[in-house]
Amino acid sequence: MATTSRGRSQDRARVAGGQDHEVKYEAKREGVPKSEVKETVKEVGNSRKKVEAKLDKK
Repeated sequence: MATTSRGRSQDRARVAGGQDHEVKYEAKREGVPKSEVKETVKEVGNSRKKVEAKLDKK
């Protein structure tokens, strides 16, 4: 099954808290520990914008 551009952009809009590579990427990007990214995903959900906004406030 081919991935559409819509599917890819929707995927990038989310942070999969259970996927180690996604958590690691977001942690490195934000300069925070992986545990903080996982905790933030639990708090605000998996929306990348919400996760980044919450991490930026800390």
